[in-house]
Amino acid sequence: MLLEKLNWRYATKKMNPEEKVPEEKLQKILEAARLAPTSSGLQPFEIIVVTDPEVRAKIREVAWDQAQITDGSHLLVFAAWDNYTEDRINAMFDLVNEERGFTNEGWEAYRQKLLSGYVPREADVNYQHAARQAYIGMGIALTAAAFEEVDATPMEGFDPEKVDEILGLKARGLRSVTLVPLGYRDSEGDWLVKLKKVRRPREEFVSFV
Repeated sequence: MLLEKLNWRYATKKMNPEEKVPEEKLQKILEAARLAPTSSGLQPFEIIVVTDPEVRAKIREVAWDQAQITDGSHLLVFAAWDNYTEDRINAMFDLVNEERGFTNEGWEAYRQKLLSGYVPREADVNYQHAARQAYIGMGIALTAAAFEEVDATPMEGFDPEKVDEILGLKARGLRSVTLVPLGYRDSEGDWLVKLKKVRRPREEFVSFV
């Protein structure tokens, strides 16, 4: 079932602006991304759901004029923490302790390990690490979208600094990493929709040791 859905999905090039993704499906996609695995469970990224037509039009201007941004139903912006700070790390460890209802000596020792290892590093090193976690979340979101038969297009073709400015991300300690418009394919207008999905042969892609 899942493999069938992954074969169904593709990076949609033209979306139908008249067809909207139901709220229930949107929430399932977002929840799947929230449940994505991240390094040390820190979840160092957020998702901004953009529906405002004017905001999406501004983002399209700094994203190679890709029509899916405005033609899609929703635009997801995956934004990573700009740095690992003491407050951010402690907040996540405190949340775990609160939710689980107890503290653990090993877990607290691990907290101190991260604080001593992450906080002193250069901010950009920490951002790059956080951005890789955001990509994990995006991958889960794309998979969830396929499972819900919602079209999605992962995008790196945009000016991150300008998107950050449009969305006011710097003030929130975030930096945009990738864009994912959600919607439904325009089967008549998308040149890619009927083309065969092509991937490298498994024997060239997977090896066993």
